[in-house]
Amino acid sequence: MHIQVWSDVVCPWCYLGKIRLEKAIASFEGDVTVTYRAYQLDPSPVPWPMPIKEAMAAKVGGRERAEEMLAHVTSIAAGDGIRLDYDRAVAANTFDSHRLIAWAAGQERQADMLAALQRAYFVDGADIGSRPILAAVAGSIGLDRDAALAYLKSEAGRDAVDTDLAEARELGITSVPSFVIDGKYAVQGAQEPAALLAALEEIARREAVDIDR
Repeated sequence: MHIQVWSDVVCPWCYLGKIRLEKAIASFEGDVTVTYRAYQLDPSPVPWPMPIKEAMAAKVGGRERAEEMLAHVTSIAAGDGIRLDYDRAVAANTFDSHRLIAWAAGQERQADMLAALQRAYFVDGADIGSRPILAAVAGSIGLDRDAALAYLKSEAGRDAVDTDLAEARELGITSVPSFVIDGKYAVQGAQEPAALLAALEEIARREAVDIDR
C-alpha cells in the first residue's frame, strides 16, 4: 500500500495527522510506504518573521479570534501528547522548507526531515523561512548542513515542489492533510489513529477482492 500525503509544514493538523498516521501504520498488518507531498496553505511572501499570533490576527478578524483558534488546536494536539508552542512560532513562507524535504527524500530521509521541521516550527519557534535555519535543521538530523544551504541557495528542488502543488490543484485538494491511498482512495483530515487504521484495513480488503476477481 502506498500513501501520498499532501501537507504543509506550518499546518498543525498536518503535524497531528502525520503522528496519527504513523500510529495507525504501526498497528496495520500490511506493508505501507508513505510519500509526503508539498502543499502551501498560504504561498504569500513573508518579508519578516512576524509572530504567528499577530499574522493570524490580521487574517481571521482580530487577536481574540486567533487566540481561540490556536488554543483549540493546541488542546487537541496535547491530548495526543503533541506540544504546540504558539507563543514562540513565527510566520513563514514554506516553499523552501518543501524544497528541503525534497532534498532529504533523495537521501531517504524525507519523513525525518519533515518531522524535524515541524518540531523546529511548532516547538522551537524557528523561522523556517530562513535558509540558514533550514540548513541547521537539516544538520540536526545528521545531513550535511553546508550542502543543504548550497542547495537552498540554488534553484534545485523548485520543480519538484511546483509539481506537487500542481497535482494538488488537479486533484481538487483544498485542505490538508489529504491522504491519497494507492492512487484512488482519499482520506481527508487528521483522523484519529483508529479511524485511519479502519480505512487502511477496508482498502486492503477491497484491493484483495479486486485481485481475486
